[in-house]
Amino acid sequence: MLCFFAALVLGRADILIADFEQPTYGAWEVSGTAFGPGPAQGTLPNQMTVTGYTGHGLANSYFGSDKSIGTLTSPPFTVDRKFINFLVGGGAHGWKTAISLVIAGTAVATTSGKSTTTQDTEALTWANWYVAKWQGRTAQIQIVDYETGGWGHINVDQISQSDFKKETVKPQPEPEYKETYRPQFHFTAKKNWLNDPNGLVFADGEYHLFFQHNPGGVQWGDMHWGHAVSKDLFHWKELPIALVPDQHGTNYSGSATIDLANTTGFGKDGKPPMVAMYTAAGKPFTQCLAYSNDKGRTWTKYASNPILNHIAGENRDPRIFWHAPTHEWKMALYLDGDEFAIFGSPDLKKWHELSRLHLPGSSECPELFEMPLQGSKETKWVFYAANCRYMVGTFDGKVFHPETDPRMLDFGQFYASQTYTNVPNGRRIQIGWMNGPGPYPNMPFNQQMSVPSDLTLIRNADGYTILRQPVKEIDGLRTRTIAGESKSLADMNKVLSGLKGGLYDLELNFQLIRSAPIHISIGSHDIVVQPIDKSVSFLGRSASFATATGQIKVRILVDRSSVEIFMMEGDTSLSCYYPAEDTKPKDRKIKVNFPTKELEIESFRASELKSTW
Repeated sequence: MLCFFAALVLGRADILIADFEQPTYGAWEVSGTAFGPGPAQGTLPNQMTVTGYTGHGLANSYFGSDKSIGTLTSPPFTVDRKFINFLVGGGAHGWKTAISLVIAGTAVATTSGKSTTTQDTEALTWANWYVAKWQGRTAQIQIVDYETGGWGHINVDQISQSDFKKETVKPQPEPEYKETYRPQFHFTAKKNWLNDPNGLVFADGEYHLFFQHNPGGVQWGDMHWGHAVSKDLFHWKELPIALVPDQHGTNYSGSATIDLANTTGFGKDGKPPMVAMYTAAGKPFTQCLAYSNDKGRTWTKYASNPILNHIAGENRDPRIFWHAPTHEWKMALYLDGDEFAIFGSPDLKKWHELSRLHLPGSSECPELFEMPLQGSKETKWVFYAANCRYMVGTFDGKVFHPETDPRMLDFGQFYASQTYTNVPNGRRIQIGWMNGPGPYPNMPFNQQMSVPSDLTLIRNADGYTILRQPVKEIDGLRTRTIAGESKSLADMNKVLSGLKGGLYDLELNFQLIRSAPIHISIGSHDIVVQPIDKSVSFLGRSASFATATGQIKVRILVDRSSVEIFMMEGDTSLSCYYPAEDTKPKDRKIKVNFPTKELEIESFRASELKSTW
């Protein structure tokens, strides 16, 4: 009697209809192309990151993009529980993107996705139908996608019959800046979307970081200029939004400077203004000015905007700087395709075109800056684009003359970077947008900036090369550092296994006797260094590096949601997001694996880092 009562209370075991964990749909009938040849293994190409499904597979009709259509119909089954539960996500197009319960050829219950705008996500949540009145009837599940516009797809997983309905429990909010996947030494917006760094300028002891920001959601859209300041490039204070959309359009990327000679006339009380130039993304795109006389805390848009009318394509991303030899402001501007232009101005208001150039395979966010050549009194100029491709050459005030073929600085998720102006001692400090899949599950923010890095220009056997390494200010984050010159791989791994907290700065220097690959495990994924072809790879991305006499130098920064790899003192870098589903950030362990004993460890330094929040 007691066992019978317990069975009544607990209910009967669930009956699984489909979990989509097999390589094919099995007995399910497929029509059209939307659902592909079998269950998707998570996110499909060019799709926003899909979350909330269980296991590895799900029915995802984004196969071939939103333009594809099709249906997925289950074999007949008998309704034998009170509820049918399922996970569902995707577009809110009613019956056009829906899962239905079909009895005797009629859809008796239908549920669609919930997403309609770019602010929505691909998260699956629990839904259910109360089906007790159809118990004993023969039924089928049909999943349909007849929509070809935006959000024209549906995601479904874990369909089962049950005596209880399942509901998605809204997670409890975590403490601000301490959320599970919040980077702890990379900048993120307090809330919502972030992309390109803008207006990087140093003034009055502060590093200013403006950035593309959507204050209304975790996806891209409605571009404003967010704003944060720091005295050390790591401890950031987010300030009120600097620039908001107006009649000229939303506020796309641009740059900022200190107008020391007050050529604009925007200065006040004898103090030079901070001036920003940005793209107004209206119809068409134009370039505009804004200025501040209170250390960037408040901004006034120039009354005569736009100061540069439309030229070509979606011309955008003005990068301004003062050129002392010609006593004139210069601007690099993206035009269209792989074409860029250089302009000149006496006062940042009136501009005249100086020249045009092409950077093959590149577009957006140009930079033109001068760098000292290491170990020489000579300087060179660098023309740089959003995808990290750059050329080194000379600049005569009008025309950039390249002396190298295009080169790449970073081969990972690193885009639209910018370098600081007005920095003491002539340092060239760079921050890039780590353009990741995002958002991480249940996080109030989306996207992050790279670690700030110092750039150095060298001349080597390959010509001119930029080296990129984390700024020295990161040393202030070290809480415990273990350095060694042990020749034992076991001893080094013992040290690495003792690291705690999930925030690390690792410097590993090897001397190879044999050319077998080195595997450096970061949690459940390996960084693979291939000495033979001089390459490093991680999470499907790879890069080549320069080396001599078999020496391998690797520096690795590990944060909660990213890993940044710097090879050979910055010769090559690889910036990568870490998959959220693969181990919790604080649990990730570090280990070096090598197939033979013939690996000399010249030195290593392993540091635990503290949070900057």
